[in-house]
Amino acid sequence: MVKFSSRVPADGTDAVGSILKAAADPKIISFAGGLPAPELFPVKEMEAATDQAFEKHGRELMQYGGAKGLPELRQWACQHVAEKENIRCEADNVLITTGSEQALDLVGKALVDPGDVVLVEQPTYLCAVDVFKSYGAKLVSVAMDDDGLRTDALEDVLKKYPEAKLLYTVPNFQNPTGRTIPEERRQRIAELAAQYDLMVLEDNPYGEIRFAGEHVPAIKSFDQDGHVCYMGTFSKTLAPGFRLGWVMATKEMIDKLTVLKQSADLHTDNLAQYATVEYLQANDLAAHVKEISALYGKRKQLMIDGINKYFPDKVKSTDPDGGMFLWVEVPGVDDTIAVFKECLKNNVAFVPGDPFYAGQPQPGTFRLNYSNMAEDQIEVGLKRLGTVLAKYVH
Repeated sequence: MVKFSSRVPADGTDAVGSILKAAADPKIISFAGGLPAPELFPVKEMEAATDQAFEKHGRELMQYGGAKGLPELRQWACQHVAEKENIRCEADNVLITTGSEQALDLVGKALVDPGDVVLVEQPTYLCAVDVFKSYGAKLVSVAMDDDGLRTDALEDVLKKYPEAKLLYTVPNFQNPTGRTIPEERRQRIAELAAQYDLMVLEDNPYGEIRFAGEHVPAIKSFDQDGHVCYMGTFSKTLAPGFRLGWVMATKEMIDKLTVLKQSADLHTDNLAQYATVEYLQANDLAAHVKEISALYGKRKQLMIDGINKYFPDKVKSTDPDGGMFLWVEVPGVDDTIAVFKECLKNNVAFVPGDPFYAGQPQPGTFRLNYSNMAEDQIEVGLKRLGTVLAKYVH
């Protein structure tokens, strides 16, 4: 009998994996995934960049590398946030990680002891819930509205839990809701973090993919004393399969995370790092991201049009200005999984909202993805969804 640690789910099941597997049937129009559009991957450009990487750095990229990552890539991250977010840092403030998932895990490992209070949005990114739970966190949810995390609710929670160690937030086009936190709330989050000595983990995987509205400064740009860790990734703008992410924080924090990374995987894949540096030097990433944003904006609008046309009037959905997801709330539903199973019978799928809640889930909620769905399938899928939802809304 294997004696698993408490980090392994007691029932040994992967609920979300089971949902995605069920939705993978080719007959099913699936809005359940969270994948970028593969037709926009810069395959030829990356092939050329990889050739250049081997030609220039063949032996180095096949050898062990530094745990913090390539200096050139870390310096690019500094320049990128300086231009985009007015954040000033040095290369020593950046750690290259094996995807942003590893950054999440390393921060959880570095900060969370069993019983520590970790604050999360309600709802929030489901993998963050899993990570923090695995380190024994006591998760406390903070309420949201249409403008994302409510700072009045955050302050109330901090008064109740002044010992809270960490706040995890996705301020831009949040997964799963697509909501964006406005500037004045971001500034207030930074102020509360300083007041309560709270670390904020600002996860920004979707911020580049904006197709409407105006850019909003990062929470990190209001950070005066190192209370905000900022996470970025190449997974939504370049190549998710390369597993390249990064985290930016104080040098003290980065040094601690580097030690933990060394014990996890020594360093991030050298080939992916060298090839990405070559790609960035030879290509216009901003132009590529603009192309992605235009396509996602078109697909999002088709999604909104289909929802307005086919869903019952009482059903609510978010209307994001960027990113890959929108959030649906269906009144009168007690069991979202039952709705999901009914939809599968009608050859359409979504991700039920339950796994996105750290506490009691709100029934009748689910996430829809539009980035990885062909335009001609969006209306067909939403018509099928609307037919099922009509049975539950009275």
